[in-house]
Formats: sequence, C-alpha cells, structure tokens
Amino acid sequence: MPHPLLRSLLPLVADLSRELPDHERYRRLLHSLRQLLPCDAVALLKLEDDVLVPLAVEGLSPDTLGRRFRVVEHPRLEALLASEQPVRFAADCELPDPYDGLLDGHGQLEVHDCLGCRLSIQGTPWGLLTLDALDPATFGSVDLETLQAFASLAAATVMASERITQLVRGVEEQRQLVEVYKRVAGGQVPRELIGQSPAHKRLEQEVQLVARSPLTVLVTGETGVGKELVAEAIHLHSVRAHKPLISLNCAALPETLVESELFGHVKGAFSGALNGRSGKFELADGGTLFLDEVGELPLPVQSKLLRVLQSGQLQRLGSDQEHHVDVRIIAATNRDLAEEVRQGRFRADLYHRLSVYPLRVPPLRERGRDVLLLAGYFLEENRVRMGLRSLRLHKDAQNRLLAWRWPGNVRELEHLISRAVLKALSAHAERPRVLTIEAAMLGLEGDEQAVDLVQGQDEVTLPEPGAGLKASLDAFQRRLIEQALQRHHGKWAEVARELGVDRANLSRLARRLGIR
Repeated sequence: MPHPLLRSLLPLVADLSRELPDHERYRRLLHSLRQLLPCDAVALLKLEDDVLVPLAVEGLSPDTLGRRFRVVEHPRLEALLASEQPVRFAADCELPDPYDGLLDGHGQLEVHDCLGCRLSIQGTPWGLLTLDALDPATFGSVDLETLQAFASLAAATVMASERITQLVRGVEEQRQLVEVYKRVAGGQVPRELIGQSPAHKRLEQEVQLVARSPLTVLVTGETGVGKELVAEAIHLHSVRAHKPLISLNCAALPETLVESELFGHVKGAFSGALNGRSGKFELADGGTLFLDEVGELPLPVQSKLLRVLQSGQLQRLGSDQEHHVDVRIIAATNRDLAEEVRQGRFRADLYHRLSVYPLRVPPLRERGRDVLLLAGYFLEENRVRMGLRSLRLHKDAQNRLLAWRWPGNVRELEHLISRAVLKALSAHAERPRVLTIEAAMLGLEGDEQAVDLVQGQDEVTLPEPGAGLKASLDAFQRRLIEQALQRHHGKWAEVARELGVDRANLSRLARRLGIR
C-alpha cells in the first residue's frame, strides 16, 4: 500500500501537467494536505510586498479570502516566513493567532494547535501554508520533514500555476510598479479588485485585455461599484504604469474652474489667478488621465476636451501658446451617455471618442458571494484601525449580507461594516479577544430588501380580485414593467437586467401587453 505522503503527492504531480484554473489547482492542493495531515483548517497565502493574501482556504470562514494580513501585525505569520523549516507553535504560545474566531462553523472558538511552513520559489519566499486545529494535540506526532516534502511540491504547483495562467507579474516587477506608484501618488497604493464571482472574473479579464491596448475606455456602472478602482487597475496593467495616473472628479468642481483644472491657466487669466499652473492633462503627460463623472462636464468644456483628444494639443486658459500632450483617457460615469446625447446634454462626437472600449462594472447584487470576500477585506481594515485582535462575522450576519440588494454597492458595504464594528465595540465594556459582528448590528432588514424589486420605489399594485387569472397576471406584469421603465427612464436593457429576463423576450411580452 502506498505511503500516505506518496498518496497525497501523486494527484499533485498529475495536476502539474494539466491546465486548471488557479482556484481549482489551489483547492486540490489544500485537499491533499488535509488528507496527509488531518486538521480543522488549512490555508494557502501568497506574499505580496509586506502583505499575505489568502488564495485558498478550507475550514475557515468564507470572508477570510477577502482579508489581507500585514506581516508586521501578525507575529506568527512573520515567524513562519522567517523560518526555512516548518514551525509548530506551542499550545500556550502567547503570540496572537490571525485565525482566532475564523474557523468555519465554530463560532468564537480560538485555535489551539497551529502549524505552518514557508513556500519558496527559486530561493525567494513566495507565501505560506498554514494548518490549524482546535485540539491542542493534533500536530504532536506530525513528522515535520513530511510537511517540508509536501511544501516543496506545493511550491512547484504554485509556480506552474503562475506560468500557465500568466496572470501575475514577477515579484521584482510588482515591487517596482508599486514603488513608482507610491512616488507618483504620494504613497497611496490603490486597492485591489477583490472577487471570485463569474461577473467579477469577466470584469478582470476585460481589464487585462484593454489595459494592454492604447484604447480610450469608458467605465460605466452604478454609484459605489468601484469605477475608480477599475481605472487604477487598467493603468497599472498598461505600458504607462511607470507614468502617473491623474484623476479629476468632473462633478466636484464649479463650472468656472473645470477648464482651468483640465488645461491649466496663466497668471492673470481670471480674477484670483495670481500664478500660472499646469492642468491635469499636462500632469498626466505620458500617463493616464481618469475623468470621473465625465457626464457632468459642461457643454463648452466638452468641445475643448474633444479638441485635445483629437489633436493632443491644448492651450492654457488665457494663453495662445499650444502644448502637446500624450495622454490616455479613462472616463467613468453612472449616467447613460447615449441617452444624454439624445437629450442634447452631451456631445455625440465626444461620446464616440470616449466610448471606444465601453466597460461595465457589475453592481454588487450581481456578484453573489463576493460580498463576503469584500466584507472580510473591510473587516481586516477595521481590525487594524481599531487595534483589535480578531474580528469576525456571525453566520447570521453573513446570510444577511448575502440577502441584501446593495443599492449603494461596495461603498455601502464598506460604510456598513465600519458602523457595525463600532456598534459591536460599544456592546462590550472591555475589548474581547474575538469581537463578533452579529446580524442585528448590521442594521439591515434582509427580508424586506430581498423581496423589494423596486429598491425603495412604489410597490407594484396588485390587480383587483375577480378579474380572472390571465387578466390578473397580465395586469400585474404590465404594471411591473411600466414601473421599471419609469425608474430606468425608458431604457429597456436596464429593465430586462433588473427583472432578470432576456431583452428579446421582454420586448415580445411588452408588445403583447400593449406597452409601447
């Protein structure tokens, strides 16, 4: 009969020659590890600069995948990275465990036995494998050399995965890109795009595709979906990543200042212009200019913006001298610009210049369990900000998050988590070792929201009794569609998306019901 180590390694060896999605390859890796060393939870974490990012977990709360563990804040993880050999922590070890309270299905129970090892690729630390158990004697008889042998093949697995998918850049390249961005953006590293849903994966694929091109991108989506993060991701994966990304919120400036912000001005150009200054276009020369809320630009400024996009030439306000700039434009809006063009509020020629590659960011309600990953990310942020040892979501709270429709999208979730943490803290006279967010602390009425198709608008009126089944159904459907059309200003594509039906089927139904 094969040795247990051999039994666990054989499937991994076979997988090395197979083309598998990253998440499936990592899932198989952790499954084999738990067969070799039975325990309550395992995790694979990748080291990115000074942060450990969970790539796959088993036995831990789903929101763990959204958390980011800064190495300096987690001494156990720091010790594992510093050791060339596997490390088992004593049951009475005083170092805080990053997974306390995160074991799936075990509430606030703390980890009692912890084992882990570093994964290295070509002599460079790549990440960690961690194993955790509630029984303090679980790893007492474990042969650490067995774990080391498994870790060697695990390192080969992740290296093969990176080379096959080509989704990650080299460690040195990543470091250089981040350093450049820090210098340009004043030390602020952009947030990553977090998610595993099909809708999010499609978005990431489109970002990768268009980032490598010189095309102008129009990012559309509801308020709070993260359009600015998408713009940052496009820039950081483009050939212009070593140059600045300059942002301008077109809705945040009075009309009299928009032109100056975009194109700059000379001294004395207008009252209060005591000195000349460069505009956003000049600051972004060689890089990328992100125009957020571009639909808010006044028509006179739109014509001047179009001229710069066509020729690359601009004039500072109050000057006759022309400046040439080489700038890639990424624009974003939560408006339907095609409808704005029809209404005469936006120039058609500018719209076509901006929408060379339209990119829709899906709302949070279309992303399924991504809400738990994002919640984990925001929980970890709040844990650090509040100086807490461990912060977790109760199972009921997770279910409530999954049931909510998120009219405010990711931004609403971020603010909600921050409020919930404060409420949870206020319920304790002293800070507990593991702070749990209960469902009631979220302030969500999940049952009402789950059945609310109109998101705070008027309810659909039910037909009168005695009208007959077919007539009642027709009346109900007609009213439902008409109300959706009102909410979306006659945009059938948006109505079809809200109601969850094919647009062609919706058109046929509307014709039958006499809706024009």
